[in-house]
Amino acid sequence: MCRRGLLAFSVICGISHSLSASAETLKEALAKAYLGNPNLEAARAELRSVDEGVPEALSGWRPTLTLDYDIGKSRNFVPNTTSSFGESQNRTPKTASVSVEQNVFNGWRTESGIESAEQAVLSQRAQLLSTEQRIMLDTGTSYMDVIRDEAVLKLNQSNERVLRRQLEATRDRFEVGEVTRTDVAQAESRLSRAIADRIQAEGALTISRAAYRSVVGDFPGTLGSASPLGGLPANKTEAMSFAKAGNPDVKVAQHNERSAKTAIKSAEGALYPSVDIEGELTRRDQLSSPDSRTEEASITASFSVPLYQAGGVSARIRAAKQSWSQARKDLDAAIRTAVQEAAQSWERYATARAQLDAFTAEVRAAEIALEGVKQEAQVGSRTVLDVLDAEQELLDARVSLVRARRDVTVASLEVRRAVGTLVASKLDLGVKLYDPSINYKNARDRWFGTSIGTK
Repeated sequence: MCRRGLLAFSVICGISHSLSASAETLKEALAKAYLGNPNLEAARAELRSVDEGVPEALSGWRPTLTLDYDIGKSRNFVPNTTSSFGESQNRTPKTASVSVEQNVFNGWRTESGIESAEQAVLSQRAQLLSTEQRIMLDTGTSYMDVIRDEAVLKLNQSNERVLRRQLEATRDRFEVGEVTRTDVAQAESRLSRAIADRIQAEGALTISRAAYRSVVGDFPGTLGSASPLGGLPANKTEAMSFAKAGNPDVKVAQHNERSAKTAIKSAEGALYPSVDIEGELTRRDQLSSPDSRTEEASITASFSVPLYQAGGVSARIRAAKQSWSQARKDLDAAIRTAVQEAAQSWERYATARAQLDAFTAEVRAAEIALEGVKQEAQVGSRTVLDVLDAEQELLDARVSLVRARRDVTVASLEVRRAVGTLVASKLDLGVKLYDPSINYKNARDRWFGTSIGTK
């Protein structure tokens, strides 16, 4: 292999992306996105908001305490029968009361509300994992896109330099009559095409770098070469099976279905009696005499039986049942979609691996062919166009090889996303993992306070 072939082959292997102390690895990029991506942080905040639905539902078991205080001012004029003057009486009435109300039974609506809120939390946790997987896939894809486009740009820059030298050599040969004006025009045409390809490669790299910054947070520096991720299923059948149980979108649909089923019980609770107990302590002070102060304490049990609610409750029950039916169909659809994505991602992965082997062989063959054509051209059995065609075929093969390497790694990420393992907890990123149970535990048992957590 000639010196130029060795140089180009080293470019394909990612000479600027070889692992070094300063190169950023794929896992480091994934860790950056996990810790700082705003979309992921927003999804965590949304989960913390959903956590608050549980203490809100639990409030149905907790008493309500109310303090009422009234104060007024009055003046009464009382006529005097023995004189022409009357008597004025000034009063400042005050009333203070404290009441406590506790629900004892409400048709199991509190229990249903708690269960529904807990299912909503589990559903949102699964949704967070789905968002996390999307961010991880976007990060990995943009990482590999930058590596691919940098390598393609280097190949095009190298090809442009070679064609520029070849054009100069062809012009020199034209001056001495070894080639025709047509050969020069062909060399000029190929150089112009190489310049256009290089410009296109520069634009593609700029776009990929911007996409990387959008998901990771900063522009890429020196990126290390990345291999396909491990931890993949053994085959397509296993991937489809794992997707049914592990895909976060399936888990979201499962919890939504359970929540919808619980909503039926909550709606039916309005048909049952309700029992409440209320205690009240009242103090009234007229301030007109020492004997004007009164105190009163009472406790009341109320029992309410709904007889007819104008059809509204029945309508809500029917609507809840229809929502449950919808949720079950959504679950079936989510399972089918997950299985389809697993099968498709596996096929893309298998196809990319096969293409990688084929393009590797194509590059080797194209290199040999180019050397042969150049040697034949030196003895006059090949034209300048033949050499240009062989060089273009080698460039195309090398670009295809670079893209195939990117496709294999991205396809492995897609497989892991389909089966639900493209998450930080299973990627060994070496960062502190977000624990959604911390905020949930703190929120569940809070009776007072409006401060919030951010973790």
